[in-house]
Amino acid sequence: MTTELVGSGLVAGTWTVDPSHSTVGFTVRHLMSKVRGTFTDFSGTIVTTDDATASSVEVAITSASITTNNEQRDGHLRSTDFFDAEAGQQLVFVSTGVVEGPDGHVITGDLTINGRTRPVELAAEFLGVAVDAYGVTRLGAEASTTISRKDYGVDFNVPLEGGKLLIGDKIDINLEIEAVLA
Repeated sequence: MTTELVGSGLVAGTWTVDPSHSTVGFTVRHLMSKVRGTFTDFSGTIVTTDDATASSVEVAITSASITTNNEQRDGHLRSTDFFDAEAGQQLVFVSTGVVEGPDGHVITGDLTINGRTRPVELAAEFLGVAVDAYGVTRLGAEASTTISRKDYGVDFNVPLEGGKLLIGDKIDINLEIEAVLA
């Protein structure tokens, strides 16, 4: 499939996140390595204007869709120790502003996990707009942030020798988004 570049400038409109062409991923320290995972069930809307700083983003992620390619670990992550997925918990981000940053834009907003809402800043890069081979206009963007899981009441851990812990507190969140113009 080839794409025709419409332009690298922002196109005003309402966009729906395309989950089949997007990734919501994370990385967390586990012992001396890092565990990577994704969420497979999510939705989102991006509203853009001619002025990028007047744009907005809303994303909802189903916590039960977490996967780290280890069924036992995934089951534990879905438990009340982490996300309480059986209660239908969602991770929700609602932007509160967009500002120009040194390497793109910074999207400020409120992230809610396990019923706790905290402000976050996502370093975002707008990748452009293209029309695909089927005539569908698509927007590309990437964003990332680091949060403390303890800020959201996700504080399960196992103490190890020497005062160390099994799981790190910092979670790196990476979003690779492709959205379709409504």
